[in-house]
Amino acid sequence: MKILLLGSNGQLGWELQRTCPDHVKLATCDYPAIDFCSTDSIENCIHTTHPDCIINAAAYTAVDQAEKDSETADRINHGAVAEIAGLCRQHGIHLVHISTDFIFNGKHYKPYQPEDAPDPISVYGKSKLKGEQAVLKILKDQSLIIRTAWLYSSHGNNFVKTMLKLMAEKQSLNVIDEQIGTPTWAHGLATIIWVALEKEITGIFHWTDAGVASWYDFAMAIQEEGLQTGLLDRAIPIFPIPGQFYPTPAERPFYSILDKTSFWKALDIKPVHWRVQLRTLLKEFHP
Repeated sequence: MKILLLGSNGQLGWELQRTCPDHVKLATCDYPAIDFCSTDSIENCIHTTHPDCIINAAAYTAVDQAEKDSETADRINHGAVAEIAGLCRQHGIHLVHISTDFIFNGKHYKPYQPEDAPDPISVYGKSKLKGEQAVLKILKDQSLIIRTAWLYSSHGNNFVKTMLKLMAEKQSLNVIDEQIGTPTWAHGLATIIWVALEKEITGIFHWTDAGVASWYDFAMAIQEEGLQTGLLDRAIPIFPIPGQFYPTPAERPFYSILDKTSFWKALDIKPVHWRVQLRTLLKEFHP
């Protein structure tokens, strides 16, 4: 099987390369080798590689910047996705597309099922939803859409690496405790994508690690696990604060827990709690 990975420089793209099975021939492409704002560039990349499957892990993910740069966010998260889906349909290519919890408004107050009605509250969320809708309209049952949330890894910029840096430098931290979600190790997501491809799963599914946390809970766990692994040599006070004290241009969903039950069953995989995954990730940083 030959697979084209779009967005290979990101956290998930990097983990997909690390976990790629031996029997898969993986071609990778990302900016600047491909310009997702250029139809010709997208077509050239796909025509050159002749893949059996495309994993689209590319996205405009600067959530706050998207509020000011909605045209680019829509082009990458929607327009480019529609073009990729169209080429997949034309050439009989299977598509795995990565989406987000931001397609929901966060006011449901119970875990979101894949079939629940979306209602994005940010430019980023709206652009990602339009990308999903394009995939479903063009490819129907020839695709797999996976929504995920709160990704982190040892590669790239993310909340875990930022917190470790600040905890080593600051005397105290303030962290929002109002937004509720689930931290997700990108390595685990990459692993299940390969399983889903092997099982030829199609449709819309959710994937995060198991459990629930606020950003404050997540930060506290990072410090505790960081001390245990020797990545941190001292504990600092971490204070929970409401979101109003840390305003952002883009509104975030308050409660964006994704229900993974249907995907766990389809994959025949037992869930792993986010704290266990965090502990495993931190071992990669151990000196």
